[in-house]
Amino acid sequence: MLLPVAALFAAIAALRRLAYRCKLLHIERIDVPVIIIGNITAGGTGKTPLVLWLAQFLAASGKRPGIISRGYGATRTDARVVPVNGSAADYGDEPCLLARRAGCPVWVGTDRAATARGLRAAHPEVDVIISDDGLQHYRLARDIEIAVIDGARGLGNGWLLPAGPLREPASRLTAVDALVINGGDTTGTFPHSVGMQLQGDTFRNLHDVRQPVTAAHFQGQKVHAIAGIGNPSRFFAHLQRLGLDCITRAFPDHHAYTAQDLRFAGDHPVVMTEKDAVKCTAFATTRHWALVVDAVPDESLGATIIARLAQARRHG
Repeated sequence: MLLPVAALFAAIAALRRLAYRCKLLHIERIDVPVIIIGNITAGGTGKTPLVLWLAQFLAASGKRPGIISRGYGATRTDARVVPVNGSAADYGDEPCLLARRAGCPVWVGTDRAATARGLRAAHPEVDVIISDDGLQHYRLARDIEIAVIDGARGLGNGWLLPAGPLREPASRLTAVDALVINGGDTTGTFPHSVGMQLQGDTFRNLHDVRQPVTAAHFQGQKVHAIAGIGNPSRFFAHLQRLGLDCITRAFPDHHAYTAQDLRFAGDHPVVMTEKDAVKCTAFATTRHWALVVDAVPDESLGATIIARLAQARRHG
């Protein structure tokens, strides 16, 4: 029943992209290379950990990266810097996590081009901008596109919204510079992709960040696990692989937590993602922990990015 609506959605998406390609709609170019990390599916795919990895990779390669994000769920829409101690209500949960871990300037705003310009004006030393999401935000010119796919879920039923999970047709993936599969098999459906794993077995205490522990700390205990992300099952599966005996509870993506949300666990430890942790720190106790994860992509991804940046400089 939803297929006619999905066909209409596909037509609108195609016409919109064609309008930008034909320059009927204005594209804004920033004076430094722009790297987009996004996806064509609704729901979480692991973009934010990859953004963190890329910022650290570029810094280690001698670059001075900056990050822009839409700031989903934030109360304001203007372009602005995200402070390290910023709140998710003001800036969005993912930008707050990025600001705390990326080690580079992070700005948010619904207008990504204006946000990129604001970042550059405040930080002229920045020589490459990473956009967290924005694959479909065609008004911002980009030099490199990286699409991320969840290896377990793939492209779902292959249909566009609302009949399926796709924001754009699967053929859109042939135009990106790199296709990253988060977990799962990188052969078969996506033969030209590179793999990525999310790794981590360290938990930091939300009440005292100086008290990190490994998964062994929770052995022999009943642990409650919460997740308000696009794909909670991936987080819960990670905990299971670490050997934790968990009672799981999923919340909607970008859920605005309150202290009441965590009272169900009683005196048991509660573990969560870093994205959830930025919204729970204000009322956390010593029972609350966040799993620290890092993206580990194939080495070939770094070489591809450096090569594409070199091309961008020559053509710039």
